[in-house]
Amino acid sequence: MPRSLDYRATSPHPAEKVYAAMVDRDLLEQQLRHLGGPGAGVTEYETTADGVRYTLRHGIPAEHLPSVVTSFVPGGNLKIDRTEQWRAGDAGVYDGTGTVQVVGTPATARSVMRIADVEGGSEVRIKAEVTVKVPLVGAKIEEAVAGQIEQLLEAETQFTLSHVS
Repeated sequence: MPRSLDYRATSPHPAEKVYAAMVDRDLLEQQLRHLGGPGAGVTEYETTADGVRYTLRHGIPAEHLPSVVTSFVPGGNLKIDRTEQWRAGDAGVYDGTGTVQVVGTPATARSVMRIADVEGGSEVRIKAEVTVKVPLVGAKIEEAVAGQIEQLLEAETQFTLSHVS
């Protein structure tokens, strides 16, 4: 059974500025150098007719992972490829979708994201579902992966919001 995650963060800045920072290629690369772990980088980035689409690679060293996860990860270090597609919606609203693949494993995640103006600033909201197709221990791995994703989202959001001007 997939593990759900509902992440929220607020900012005193309008959604337009938060969105601009979140999808800025230079800031994404800077963020990955700061938080991305071994092998991190922007592997794809393209501007679309109504937004942007990119893929990020994150690395998590084996020593930061529970043993239930490292037993299924080739080479010990976890590599995560995350693709996001964002587009502008109504005024003050930006919607996105995302997919995550934990490289070399049966672990995936899907997300629906929104940045929207709210009273006093804006809110980032990400709803994700983590799935690990491994008999017997899949739920434990889902929980561990979801925990890593939530920590990563928190760190990324703090980094990005500290660079909004």
